[in-house]
Amino acid sequence: MNDILLSVILGLAQGLTEFLPISSSAHLLFPTLIFGSNDFGLYFDISVHAGTLIAVVYYFRNEISLISKSLFVTNNLNEDKNLAIQLIIATIPIVILGFIFRDLISQRIFSINDIAISNLIFASILLFAFLNNKGKKTLINLTIFGACFIGLFQCFALIPGASRSGAAITAGLLIGLSLKDSSKFAFLLAIPTILGALTLLIFDLNNESISFDLLNISIGFFTSMIFAFFTIKLFLKLVEKIGMIPFVAYRFLLGILLLII
Repeated sequence: MNDILLSVILGLAQGLTEFLPISSSAHLLFPTLIFGSNDFGLYFDISVHAGTLIAVVYYFRNEISLISKSLFVTNNLNEDKNLAIQLIIATIPIVILGFIFRDLISQRIFSINDIAISNLIFASILLFAFLNNKGKKTLINLTIFGACFIGLFQCFALIPGASRSGAAITAGLLIGLSLKDSSKFAFLLAIPTILGALTLLIFDLNNESISFDLLNISIGFFTSMIFAFFTIKLFLKLVEKIGMIPFVAYRFLLGILLLII
């Protein structure tokens, strides 16, 4: 029973924190404290990542179709082709650094205090970016420099306590993109990023003997997929109304709580 509950919690954590600008590693500390573990092995990790990937691909299926078709059009650069190019550029930094530091990342050498402090630092940067954002630029205005900046800033997500979507949204706001377009680009950028993470996890399957629990894997997969889809849908619908302040406040409270524990 505890394994089923833990599968639901981990799937929920993956589905929510992959797209909300809050730290996934900070939230995964609590299952460890409650259940003594937050790890069902690589097959489970693959299943929850696959769930979030399917959710974001399905949500943006129309945009993905237009972006994909635009790559095979040889005439003038249009909005969809420009977006495709910028997504490719923004993906490159985290793919390179993720591969280089994959062993260090997998060792999970960071303490609770490290994660708490990192969470507070990146929450502060997000707050600064949000309060100083003019919100005039759209994805049409995104340049190669802007895509590089977002891609490089997303690499901070490799540090436990940061947030992948939070880092990408922060970078978008810092270069003047509107909050909604910063969020949309961050979510689209999740597709190649999650795909890259999945690829590394699948390669790691060959390196160790791993147990396979179909029930827990299935629960994690469907939980992460369902919650990821509705997280994306509600976040993009409400983000311009609620802004970043609730998420920043939550991250401050979470960081302080982790420092106290």
